[in-house]
Amino acid sequence: METEKSYESFARVYDELMDNVPYGKWAARILQLFRKQGIEGGLALELGCGTGKMLMQLGKAGYDMIGVDSSLDMLQIAREKCPADYLLLLQDMRSFELYGTVAVTVSVCDSINYIKDPEDLREVFCLVNNYLDPGGLFLFDFNTEHKYRDIIGETVIAEDREDVSFIWYNDYDQESHINEISLRVFVREREDLFRKFEETHFQRGYTLVEIKELLREAGMEFVDAWDGYEDRPAGPDSERILVLAREKGKKGIGSDDDQTVENLNEMINKGKKE
Repeated sequence: METEKSYESFARVYDELMDNVPYGKWAARILQLFRKQGIEGGLALELGCGTGKMLMQLGKAGYDMIGVDSSLDMLQIAREKCPADYLLLLQDMRSFELYGTVAVTVSVCDSINYIKDPEDLREVFCLVNNYLDPGGLFLFDFNTEHKYRDIIGETVIAEDREDVSFIWYNDYDQESHINEISLRVFVREREDLFRKFEETHFQRGYTLVEIKELLREAGMEFVDAWDGYEDRPAGPDSERILVLAREKGKKGIGSDDDQTVENLNEMINKGKKE
């Protein structure tokens, strides 16, 4: 996945550039939906956990947190911020492995859109289903095709701040459904010096119909979908959709361990103990 490299430099300023994301509001909505389904604690997995913002929100609510991300840089920042008992794993969500099952799985901030191949996304859903407790819940958001095609495609977003600025170019291809994001970030290193970082990200736009079908093929039960984190149904004008699915039976999945990844995960989770 391109995300492994694309977040190397971005990790340094990710939290500052994403400070407009209402993690507290999103977490409150997630917890509300879990409570309505009768789950109020236990093991929770976040796929694409980044620097740990949502991990900490859910952890404070009483969940025992596991975070999976493919960026070592992001996980190292998360390790600095999160309690030592949070388990952080350097893994690709398309092939992640756990030691057992969890009560709930979440994925926020359109991490799902980084899975550009629908077959790969179906595999992610299969893995989630297999690592959920019986009747466990999967709550995730995704950016819609409508958002990429009609709202942000072919646009430029720029912001100038005191210590960090960015220019964000979007280029959406309707045939492949891929949005290419060219990101230029300028970070102040001292009073008269800014360092420039350039990165490219690729995300795929999905429709709710496609997501429902992929969940079905993965053996999961679709429960409901909302217009982002608001308490209203998803519709054709939704730019971000929040989806709730439930575990429904198991499929056998297995893969060989990767010693390099194991070593990196051990290093990440030493964290504050050293």
